[in-house]
Amino acid sequence: MKLHRTKFNRREFCVLAGGVVASVAAGCSVSGLGFPNDGRLSARPRSDTKTSAMGQIMLGLDSHRDAVLQLPKNAGQSPLPLLVMLHGATQSSDTMFRYLGSTPDEAGVAVLAPNSRGTTWDAIRTTFADDVNYLNRALEVTFQKVAVDPARLTLGGFSDGASYAISLGLINGDLFKNVVAFSPGFVINGDTHGKPRFFISHGTHDHILPIDRCGRRIAGELKASGYDVRFREFDGDHEITADVAREALAWITKDR
Repeated sequence: MKLHRTKFNRREFCVLAGGVVASVAAGCSVSGLGFPNDGRLSARPRSDTKTSAMGQIMLGLDSHRDAVLQLPKNAGQSPLPLLVMLHGATQSSDTMFRYLGSTPDEAGVAVLAPNSRGTTWDAIRTTFADDVNYLNRALEVTFQKVAVDPARLTLGGFSDGASYAISLGLINGDLFKNVVAFSPGFVINGDTHGKPRFFISHGTHDHILPIDRCGRRIAGELKASGYDVRFREFDGDHEITADVAREALAWITKDR
């Protein structure tokens, strides 16, 4: 099952949005594009893993754009909720930790923040390729170091990262039970698996990705396709507010 086509390239979106995203999109590139793939991830949480990592560590997958794993201060040996957080265009994993602040610690959520191979995620401009392979490696290493609760494994992101998270989340809904998208722009079509739940937030004054053409549209199409969607509008711009971050992480950890 596929959603109605909601992907458009940056040039098309700039026309739709009156050109306001031009400054964000102009510098975007994807370097080192490898063989295209279907976006499927093979990594899976391991039942025999005991959490061995502490604090914030680099996974050692890349000397320049590595993935960063952060465990909450109260982490024990019980399986943890894990949020895989994808940055926006021209951003980095550090940006995501600044956005989230102390919220993951407060909620008891581990965070894996990888960096895209280029300045944005591969399929935003072309097709699924090296970023999917890199994310799969980051997950494999994380699952070796951290006992992860499969029911609270979440793929999330901001802006381009949110668009990528929704798209990969639909394709890998048998792995990610939850998807958190802060200010997404569009959905990249693919073959869906599983039935993930969605938390989508969007500022009513977003001047980069307007809420009517983006967040509201995406949430509506997902609901129409039978997905469980929590749509959170807030009085703000293209951002993750502290209140929205706390609400999203509470949604991740809530028992169901």
